[in-house]
Amino acid sequence: MLSTKPRFTRAAFGAATVSLALLAGCSTGPTGASEEPADEGPAADAAPAADDAGADDAGADDDSATATDGAAAGGEAAGEDQFPVTIEHAFGETTIESDPQRIATVGWSDHDTVVALGEVPIGSVRIGWGGNEAGSTDWFDVAVEELGEDPGAVTRYDDTDGIPADEIAQLSPDLIIGTNSGMTQEEFDSLSKIAPVVAYPETAWGTPWRDSLEMVGEAIGRSDEADTVLAETEEGISAAMAEHPELDGASMAWTWYTATDLSTIGVYTATDLRPQLMHEFGMVDASKVTELTEANPGTFSANLSSEQADTLDAEVLLFYVEDEGQADQLVNDPLIGTTPALASGAYVALTDMQLMTAISSPTPLSIPVVLDGLIPQVGEAAEKVQ
Repeated sequence: MLSTKPRFTRAAFGAATVSLALLAGCSTGPTGASEEPADEGPAADAAPAADDAGADDAGADDDSATATDGAAAGGEAAGEDQFPVTIEHAFGETTIESDPQRIATVGWSDHDTVVALGEVPIGSVRIGWGGNEAGSTDWFDVAVEELGEDPGAVTRYDDTDGIPADEIAQLSPDLIIGTNSGMTQEEFDSLSKIAPVVAYPETAWGTPWRDSLEMVGEAIGRSDEADTVLAETEEGISAAMAEHPELDGASMAWTWYTATDLSTIGVYTATDLRPQLMHEFGMVDASKVTELTEANPGTFSANLSSEQADTLDAEVLLFYVEDEGQADQLVNDPLIGTTPALASGAYVALTDMQLMTAISSPTPLSIPVVLDGLIPQVGEAAEKVQ
């Protein structure tokens, strides 16, 4: 069943879950990227590659957003922000001089946010685990088509071995966005030779969707649209809360398991985006989750000995499995089966990888998928503890 230690890249994540699956989130950055932003990235190697690919040429020259000659002069439509704009992030601040026209994304979900604001990126990371056959997601493709564009025209690059600066340089972007990425300092420096880069604000892989929306809106000059998208998304969340009052105040925990080693239980801390999303619906962290979060500051997951499974006091338990048989395996395990929510049947064992992707890194595009696919299941589980 399930997983391996959380990794940093989406593609890596998928590979990690091949063994068994409960894990679910690992690679999603948040999943297990626990600690600090990765520092082993391919940045050092990527830099020369970027240069070879013409990174410098693709940078501040020409129609780049870094240009100071007002490339977008007179181009701002009514309601669009005025440039230059300066965005603060984990590696300092980045000034975008003019309205970007060729946006590349390197985060797990930034491409969603860009499209939600009415723009289509020229490139984004390939979604290996939990994506469709095109390396994208169904909700992203639909949204791009609704904008009158072809989702197949978006270049997808593999970030299994780190952010591929050389491939990105070949696209000649004038803005690179990674508000929900695992970008390292070295990768940031390398990418900055290509175009202005907007990194995550504080924690790698752990930027709440509202913060990403605000940052991307500012970076691409669509703050007003961001406000509108925010209001619409929150309206959907509020409607789901009204439909499922049983979620309000219910305690929960997101967990993951490794099939080959059921001696420990992986518990996503409050730093992870999965539990953060459930907070939106009035759910609260189980006291054991709070305890593990406080004991492991800045990490996305923590291990709990299976011998302490009965202390995982969540009323509702959520996890991913490849099939229902794996859920039965957990329920019948002599140690893990003592987890209160497993014993009471108040759990959600997800088997839909795309849905897990939507949950792992929620966006204005994927949250509606969560509302339709996950919340009814969680509500049904919560009703078992009423």
